[in-house]
Amino acid sequence: MQTPEDFMREAIRLSLENVGSGKGGPFAALVVKEGKIIATGTNLVTSSLDPTAHAEVTAIRNACKVLNSFQLTGCDFYTTCEPCPMCLGAIYWARPDRVFYGNTREDAAAIGFDDDFIYREIPLNPAERTYPLQPLLRTEALKAFKAWEDKEDKIEY
Repeated sequence: MQTPEDFMREAIRLSLENVGSGKGGPFAALVVKEGKIIATGTNLVTSSLDPTAHAEVTAIRNACKVLNSFQLTGCDFYTTCEPCPMCLGAIYWARPDRVFYGNTREDAAAIGFDDDFIYREIPLNPAERTYPLQPLLRTEALKAFKAWEDKEDKIEY
């Protein structure tokens, strides 16, 4: 039976392999269900030209395809670094049972992956952020929310 340390070591191995491949940053993640790795993901930001292609997001997408589900209930999630705000949000939406991480966000900042500015932006009023968020056409946009609210055959998540 593999231990959490064994799974984290595999994630670390994948992160080192990713550094050598040149496909993206030194990050990897994997999803485990019932003691078996069902999906992995590595950082593919630079090779895919996709700023959301972090290891965690890639692993979540791959695992959800394997499970044919939009949730990771019953799964453990391993990532080689404390998740950035985007990935943390994705993990919360995916709802795994447990999350393990290797490096801290301070470790990541020390090598140029500093997401602290995002953490500082979150509690600000949307209009006061570096990229100010401006409301626009709310009344019209609410029509889609009302349609969703009234939809009888919706799949809740």
